[in-house]
Amino acid sequence: MEIEIGRGKTARRAYGFDDVAIVPSRRTRDPRDVNIGWEFSFQGREYSFGLPVLASAMDGVVDPTFAVAMGRLGGLAVLNLEGIQTRYADPAPQLDAIASFDREEATRKMQEIYAAEDVKAELVTERVKAIKDGGVLAAASLTPQNVERFIEPALAGGLDVLIIQGTVVSAEHVSSFDKPLDLNAFIRDLDIPVIVGGCCSYQGALHLMRTGAVGVLVGVGPGHACTSRRVLGIGVPQCTAIADAAAARMRHLDETGTYCHVIADGGMRTGGDLAKAIACGADSVMIGSPLAAATEAPGRGYHWGMATFHPELPRGTRVFAGQKGTLEEILVGPARENDGTLNLCGGLRTSMATCGYENLKAFQKAEVMVAPSLQTEGKVLQQSQGVGMGR
Repeated sequence: MEIEIGRGKTARRAYGFDDVAIVPSRRTRDPRDVNIGWEFSFQGREYSFGLPVLASAMDGVVDPTFAVAMGRLGGLAVLNLEGIQTRYADPAPQLDAIASFDREEATRKMQEIYAAEDVKAELVTERVKAIKDGGVLAAASLTPQNVERFIEPALAGGLDVLIIQGTVVSAEHVSSFDKPLDLNAFIRDLDIPVIVGGCCSYQGALHLMRTGAVGVLVGVGPGHACTSRRVLGIGVPQCTAIADAAAARMRHLDETGTYCHVIADGGMRTGGDLAKAIACGADSVMIGSPLAAATEAPGRGYHWGMATFHPELPRGTRVFAGQKGTLEEILVGPARENDGTLNLCGGLRTSMATCGYENLKAFQKAEVMVAPSLQTEGKVLQQSQGVGMGR
């Protein structure tokens, strides 16, 4: 539905996670009969994951040790190959320093840390190999500007899945100064699967799907550590962005016979958010903030986005997530709090069971409704019970 902003300008109404709710169906299901696994295929090989969760390529979230731990739990962690891990042979002192900065000086001093050392090809190989040596799939992220430069060192380490990622990635980049990356040719010639993003529109997602990527990341600036929407004014509320990308996925499937996966990227903090993302059409989710609170995360309780340290226009902030529990507790429980931030996948599984769906593909068909009043009702109920009022 379009609304008029003013004469000569209309806009679509869009919805985020707090604006929608999932409607239970006519049946329920035993949670033990629910399959929350995610899988995709590439060149005849099946890639299967017990959990439909990717860890964001954030230096405060993923290092090789974290990636191995998450892989063993059934998820997929994405290592940032242009960050602290590949600039410093020993990243620990830099991570300690970032955690110690005062809030007012954090961005400036982080810029200095990232500018002091360049990305080193030998460290790219070493970090990817460390993940592979842990016996799990190695996934890593590069920006479009640097993917051609560092893909060979990454492949030398045994990279299994490449994520080409930026604030916004398009299939058609125009520049009168530099030769842009030809995504179509690059992805077609690569012998490993590629996930590409971000995007937040039907057309943007469709064009990325046509590059041959196995999945697209959907989300521009919804995460807690990202300030792109404030700095650049761009972005779409996640539920609408996911639903639009899901529609593009169906058109692409009709055109090519190839199913391209929609991965909701950012803006999710609870099991309920994960469930809403799937119900709106996502095949899996990429999260950072909830996982930064794991004791295994390298950020010492902090996390920050890939553009936080941009030398000219930072688009992110260092956020304190604390330490809520182990990675296992955050992903699969057991939960010791009732706010939905622990046992995220248990929340997703129980939501699917309560609504009667047996797997993720089926859950994408769940009925949702626009229900912002539910958030208000919840707050009113909490206040009436004394929650958050010092009682």
